[in-house]
Amino acid sequence: MTTAAPAPFTADDYEARMRRAADAAAAAGLDGVLVAPGPDLVWLTGYRPVETERLTLLVLRTGHGPALVVPTLEAPDAAKSPGAPAMTLHDWTDGTDPYEAAAPLLDGAGRFGISDNGWALHLLGLQKRLPDSRYTALTDALPMLRAVKDQAELERLAAAGAAADEAYEEIRKVRFSGRRESEVSGELAGLLRRFGHSQVDFSIVASGPNGANPHHEADERVIEHGDMVVLDFGGLKDGYGSDTSRTVHVGEPDDEERKVHDIVREAQEAGFRAVRPGAACQDVDRAARAVIEEAGYGEYFIHRTGHGIGVTTHEPPYMVEGEEQPLVPGMCFSVEPGIYLPGRFGVRIEDIVTVTEDGGRRLNDTSREMVIVD
Repeated sequence: MTTAAPAPFTADDYEARMRRAADAAAAAGLDGVLVAPGPDLVWLTGYRPVETERLTLLVLRTGHGPALVVPTLEAPDAAKSPGAPAMTLHDWTDGTDPYEAAAPLLDGAGRFGISDNGWALHLLGLQKRLPDSRYTALTDALPMLRAVKDQAELERLAAAGAAADEAYEEIRKVRFSGRRESEVSGELAGLLRRFGHSQVDFSIVASGPNGANPHHEADERVIEHGDMVVLDFGGLKDGYGSDTSRTVHVGEPDDEERKVHDIVREAQEAGFRAVRPGAACQDVDRAARAVIEEAGYGEYFIHRTGHGIGVTTHEPPYMVEGEEQPLVPGMCFSVEPGIYLPGRFGVRIEDIVTVTEDGGRRLNDTSREMVIVD
């Protein structure tokens, strides 16, 4: 299926996001937000520079216009970015101190949130130039900054999910038995690209005992008749993420394999049913985990139930015990319980879910029943 590309985000969209970030920082008791190249900068400005040792830094402060510090040689590209009309560019040239360019834009005694992927080199440079300044990780200070998606973002996430579903419907038709995991993984990655993904972040194919490793990297193991095979795949389509998991079986499963798959399917359904506005993130984890624990497999569910998704495939919020953040309409995250039996097999079933006004909506619609492959 070929779909038209979504309308691009506008300068007004990016200006609203930057204003929202500055206001959220002020509400959290911060003097501003500092954003290095990476997903936060892309989301806030549409600008995606190469990450190098040269300082690029977006400064957002309430009462001050957005300012982007950039190397002079990259200023022309920054000026063409979608969010550029809402920003003032401050460039610096090689051979000068970039922190001298950044310092006047900051409160020398202020406390700032800084994006998680900011380089230590640059943070230390700022601290040296402004010794009374203080910094905190943006995920700690403003964990929900990108968590609530608007309608245009939801449409992109839904389209990415639908594309991943199409890839699954195709991969389940291919022969698994007698082929290396790496072969099937490469074919799965190709299907994601065929259905519109510009970036493939992972295409896990974990067969037999390898399925007991949730983040197994597809290797040269030959898939055998009788194997359970965990498929976990996703990436970016039109700048927004997909991530889905299904577990298939090569030939007919035995009774325990079918039982474990049914338990995980029931746990995934319980986690999905727990999604509603006002519920805590940990409630989703608790609902899914309770099913697995009651069935006697609790010690084999070894990861959180879910993670947020947006311009990256992993981001806040996290569906994990201790996370009391309330769910809000527009949040998007995975619900992906699993059971992993060391040396034998694993099962994981995963959908991306968005919070609606009265519950949740799945962005993946492929069958969650046991699927038999050749």
